[in-house]
Amino acid sequence: HTPLIIGGQPTSASDGETFEIRNPYSNEVVGTASSASSTDCKAAVDAAAEAFKTWEHTSPNERRDIFLKVAELVATDKYKQKIISTHEEETAAAPYWSFINWVPSANTLKTLAGSVNLLKAEIFPSGSIPGAQVIAQRRAMGVIFAISPWNAPFTLSLRAIAAPLLSGNTIVLKSSEYSPRSQAIVVELFLEAGLPPGVLNFISISRENAPALTSEIIAHPAVRKINFTGNDQVGKIIAMEAAKHLKPCVLELGGKAPVVVLNDANIELAAKSVAWGSMAHSGQVCMSTERVIVQSGIADKFISTVKDLVATLKSGNPTTDSNAKLGALFTESSAENVVSLIKKAKEAGAEVMLGDLSREGVVVQPHLVKGVKPGMDLWDKESFGPVAGFIIVETVDEAVKLANSSEYSLVSALWTSDVYTGQSIASRIRAGKCQLPSVCLRFFFPSLPCPLLCLFLSLLHVDFSNSISSTTFYNPASPYLYITL
Repeated sequence: HTPLIIGGQPTSASDGETFEIRNPYSNEVVGTASSASSTDCKAAVDAAAEAFKTWEHTSPNERRDIFLKVAELVATDKYKQKIISTHEEETAAAPYWSFINWVPSANTLKTLAGSVNLLKAEIFPSGSIPGAQVIAQRRAMGVIFAISPWNAPFTLSLRAIAAPLLSGNTIVLKSSEYSPRSQAIVVELFLEAGLPPGVLNFISISRENAPALTSEIIAHPAVRKINFTGNDQVGKIIAMEAAKHLKPCVLELGGKAPVVVLNDANIELAAKSVAWGSMAHSGQVCMSTERVIVQSGIADKFISTVKDLVATLKSGNPTTDSNAKLGALFTESSAENVVSLIKKAKEAGAEVMLGDLSREGVVVQPHLVKGVKPGMDLWDKESFGPVAGFIIVETVDEAVKLANSSEYSLVSALWTSDVYTGQSIASRIRAGKCQLPSVCLRFFFPSLPCPLLCLFLSLLHVDFSNSISSTTFYNPASPYLYITL
């Protein structure tokens, strides 16, 4: 059973309500979780608000030491096994994906711990008062309401809370109803590392009650900012709720990541990157490669190579079937949506090169579709499934235009052997980042030196979550102080 954690203490819901956690593949109940009531949600925010009074004034070095202790703990075999096994059980993910959900954590924590040096004031000469200096202090905002998803529950929960905590804020973390156990481990780690009670609070809410209670938390006067990772439909609702109270939010939403493959690309490496980037975790990643734009000079050989690689992959239950490399999708409606997108593309003239256009419950086999283009739902809408669409182009300009023809702009990738050409083209692709030459989905970086700045439906704001600049985002400059010398 996964309890709530409020004020540093595990607790049941005040009304005793719980909900079941089911394995997506087997639909078996693998646990239960407390379902927070309105009273519990208020208590979590109140605990965070009270803890903020002292946490804001702790030294950066004290916060750094806690982060380094968490990094030490998460690297232990105890937590490694706990995180990986819980992740597999709750999400039916393949073992490699559960491993990836754990492996970058220690380095991410260490890198962020080192960024406490960014928590400093700036001094300027006054432009209006002779002999005076202007001091711009950075101060924490208060209570941050963090909502993280199920598809990489541990690492994304860690990302949601790390920078705000290091900046002196306190947190109410709301889990997905699909993965509360995996996400509660993050809070357990910080408490074991010595984080004071109330600084980080954990709530889980049943699917039925989540919308109303989420709105209540956003409306709470002590909540100063909302950090949400999830799909764009829910992101719009979160943004509207926050707007009612003039509260800032950062929303990392969906993706429809394009990969541009030019004639001079290394075909073998590019094909491997597309196969991995499109099929990892059965495509259930916001950075998953969904649109592949390839120049005609290498199109046939490149597409054939990708097909050969993906054809070796099988979806199923990796924990019981050693031949299954890809896990199930998280709901039957998701699986149905993926198959529907592929069928509609075929009806519109696209060619299904790989896949049977069917599903077995929540299991969808890998699909590759050629001739996908703007106007087709498979091009325009996030699939969140094991499918990649290909389109062949003649020119670089055409490739860039197609890469930018999407409402999403989270990440992108580009394959060319000419680094100078690559840099020039990458600057024309409208995405939060362009990996050159690489895969859109890339977990093995502890943090970026700069934030993601995306447009359209991928981000409503600048996402500093994976950036060493993230601390300043949750630690804005306070009003200027004028000191006469």
